[in-house]
Amino acid sequence: MFEIIGIPAFKDNYIWLLRKGAAAVVVDPGDAAPVLEVLQRERLSLEAILITHHHQDHQGGVPTLLSHFAAEVYGPATESITALTHPLRGGEVLMLPALGCTVRVISTPGHTAGHVAYLAGDALFCGDTLFSAGCGRVFEGTATQMSMSLSLLAALPDATRVYCAHEYTEANLRFAMTVEPGNRFLRDRVDEVAVLRAKGQPSVPSLLSLEKTTNPFLRCNVPEVVESARQHGAASLEPADVFAELRSWKNTF
Repeated sequence: MFEIIGIPAFKDNYIWLLRKGAAAVVVDPGDAAPVLEVLQRERLSLEAILITHHHQDHQGGVPTLLSHFAAEVYGPATESITALTHPLRGGEVLMLPALGCTVRVISTPGHTAGHVAYLAGDALFCGDTLFSAGCGRVFEGTATQMSMSLSLLAALPDATRVYCAHEYTEANLRFAMTVEPGNRFLRDRVDEVAVLRAKGQPSVPSLLSLEKTTNPFLRCNVPEVVESARQHGAASLEPADVFAELRSWKNTF
């Protein structure tokens, strides 16, 4: 398979670089400088760029990277993606020679209208849809769309590794504990993440099995989560309405 290297960028972004031999693929390069540093240090050739959505902190480094490498650019067909060569709508299965494996494209609208995620083996690159212990804000889509997108990702195998695009775990866990204070798995995760971050280590990737037991946005049918959403004003006890209330609550938490 391939090696995955996390490249910190800006205040809390992660750019993911996948390498196999001397070839590399990069996911959501908002900043070219740290990517070029890794590519040059490791003597890698950038063959492809995967973009999950159009926000600048996910694609801002593309022009500079393309001035150094003749890479293919994959991204959502319905969004403005710099130098896009392969427009995607979800459902495609990409063959990336650089990695020697197929990559499944999953349509995950909600955060933006055309947001996509990429599944390479057991590694999920989900941009700003699913976060470690949380989910992205709903900017261009609807809460219903985001809820459905998260349900699609939650249906993947438990062993799926979740490579989200931001280091938001500690803040997300504080909210999760407010929603579901009786969750012992959540309490354990708070302690584990605190140790990691105190050492300056990343809290991602996480496992989808862990997200299913500790991420309130994937637990909208769990009684304690439903009750918290009800007390906070959920329109109904249906999972979609529970999700909408949780997301609205988190926006001002």
